[in-house]
Amino acid sequence: MATGDVAFVLGGGGHLGAHEVGMLRALLERDIVPDVVVGTSIGAINGAAVAAEPSTAAVERLAAMWTELERGDAFGGSILGRLGTLARSRTHLHDNAGLRDLLAGSLPIARIEDLAVPFHCVAACIETASERWFTAGPLIDAVLASCAVPGILPPVEIAGEHFLDGGIVHSIPVGRAVTLGARTIYVLHVGRVDRPLEPPRWPWEVALVAFEIARRHRFVGDLAALPDHVDVHVLPTGQVDPPRYNDLSQLRYRDTSRIPHHIARAHAASGRYLDDARAAAGGR
Repeated sequence: MATGDVAFVLGGGGHLGAHEVGMLRALLERDIVPDVVVGTSIGAINGAAVAAEPSTAAVERLAAMWTELERGDAFGGSILGRLGTLARSRTHLHDNAGLRDLLAGSLPIARIEDLAVPFHCVAACIETASERWFTAGPLIDAVLASCAVPGILPPVEIAGEHFLDGGIVHSIPVGRAVTLGARTIYVLHVGRVDRPLEPPRWPWEVALVAFEIARRHRFVGDLAALPDHVDVHVLPTGQVDPPRYNDLSQLRYRDTSRIPHHIARAHAASGRYLDDARAAAGGR
């Protein structure tokens, strides 16, 4: 069912998802407001916030939430504490209680269907080995499911099924926005998709290469299959040299030291892009 002309599509990317906050700020400052928001993984958190209230004030609150994430304990604890959680669970380093509390304090609406803008987020269902889109029901449960990074956070149980990070099945879900009837799509992602891949050289690079192939293949396929009437804008992060797919720094999910820099840089770069696009379209 079509939901509107303008879609914001927010991809995954861990702490690099702070770039999306700057992109959202740039969009809303120019009165570009979504008719539908589609998110996966960290993009589900950012997307839920803007779907609750598509305004610059809401983005400032989202930036404050990222600051709280930087200072808080959602992924805190000592090495021994994390190893203790792993020993008890045998599957993950952190429980999701800290992240749940942070979301509960930051997202003002309890159910997806009560958000100001239609919101869709995706997670990977373990039992059915398929993508599952959440469009109604408890908002925080759906967002936690979409953010459940394997090995870092536990699977989230919803209605008797268990869910992992949506990036496993749909890292940048442009196709979903097209299915929903969007004619103008703004893609917010963390960069790096244009850098060529290389064969893995170390054991830890094998999984990284495999994941990159899977996520890029679907994204590129979605772009190639776009109908002629759909206009897509892939917003820039402003990164001069985006992180390599095999850069181990991307695995430092607790490294939030550059969050303000990520937000400011993406805000400036996306603002320039949008201004240039508007000028090229004759100021519309």
